[in-house]
Amino acid sequence: MNTAPRTSTLHEGRLTASGVILLLVVASFGSLLLSLAPQGRWVLGTFALGSGIAATALMGAAAVLSARWSWVESAFGGLDRVYAVHKWLGVWALVFASVHLVLKSGDPSWQVAAIVQLPGGAARLVRQLSFVAVMVIVLLALNRAIPYRVWRWWHKLSGPLFLLVVLHWLSFRSPIALGSPAGLWLALLSLLGVVAAAYKLLLYPLLARHAEYRVESVSTNATSAYLELLPEGRAIAFEPGQFAFVSFKREGLREPHPYTIASAGGADGRIAFMVRALGDYTARLVKELQPGVVADVYASFGRFSRRPDGRTEIWIAGGVGITPFLAWLEDPASATQAPVTLFNFITPGRELPERLDLTALAARRGVELVEVTTGPGTPSFRAHFARIVAQAGPAGVQVSACGPKGLLAEVRRLMRETGVPDDALRHELFEFR
Repeated sequence: MNTAPRTSTLHEGRLTASGVILLLVVASFGSLLLSLAPQGRWVLGTFALGSGIAATALMGAAAVLSARWSWVESAFGGLDRVYAVHKWLGVWALVFASVHLVLKSGDPSWQVAAIVQLPGGAARLVRQLSFVAVMVIVLLALNRAIPYRVWRWWHKLSGPLFLLVVLHWLSFRSPIALGSPAGLWLALLSLLGVVAAAYKLLLYPLLARHAEYRVESVSTNATSAYLELLPEGRAIAFEPGQFAFVSFKREGLREPHPYTIASAGGADGRIAFMVRALGDYTARLVKELQPGVVADVYASFGRFSRRPDGRTEIWIAGGVGITPFLAWLEDPASATQAPVTLFNFITPGRELPERLDLTALAARRGVELVEVTTGPGTPSFRAHFARIVAQAGPAGVQVSACGPKGLLAEVRRLMRETGVPDDALRHELFEFR
């Protein structure tokens, strides 16, 4: 998605993709083994049928994660982590669905029956269509070449397509009874998935936290825009560093896109966003958006709020990843006694709009600003980072990073070289899909 960086988070102690996938797969195979007679458990058909149960469970969980429920975001530590796990749930669902399709899910020792009887060859047709549904959902999620405006509408089919998967396991002749451990497990994940998909497709625009804002000012240059919006009625509460989904009520700009909030809020409830012209939509937005346009703002999401704890802080921003740090700098809480250094990696020709004076903002908050126009491998940057660590001690440093994967990888490497523990890093996942 070619927009501002999306959500951020503290990830320590939160659910991870590998942990969730392992839990769902083990529970799927475990419930099946408990549902089978001892003599029919350890056969190849068990692996095939268990793979089908696992694929269904993974898809149901993926639907739950896509609903943007606040309790789900809290469990994973931020919506960026939620969507990363959501992607891998889909990938592994396709893997297990493929195994289920290729292998025979049966054994002569099993007593089989369908929970729901379908006429004629309908059950076989549903089986084939359910696999196609899984494949379509995953390919849509992973294909970054699809324009967002197209991807968004096709991805809305995920919920209805999941119903095909549910109908398949209900109509497939298998040893799973609805009241068995495997039947109850499938029913639970299917119900949660269907409810979540229905909520996201039908109820989210009505029930999710949102408010109407009007664009008050637009400051642009050739590559970016700084937007300030005022609420038409009530304002949405947020913390600096969080993000929102924004849909501008103007032809060609109605697609809801996520943008990191670039302001700390104020008495008038204003909210600001920094947008880079990185794709067709954002280029049009930077070029065409004018004051007076009304927007629906869905907020707030993300966990990249600043948490000073007395340690020396190192902030590292790459490109549009400067956005949450703009909000931190505007926040009066940024003026702390602990030293703060902001490394801002910029590409010449992609400077901030004139409305934003980063140097003055940093000076006002007592933050040391270091502009880097080359890259994270620059000796001067690495030396400066090492000096800060040497002065504060590896345990006395807190690192906050927002930027592309390559930058984050270099930051991790530099932390290891200087002895800074891994849990001192707080970062966002820069890509949303």
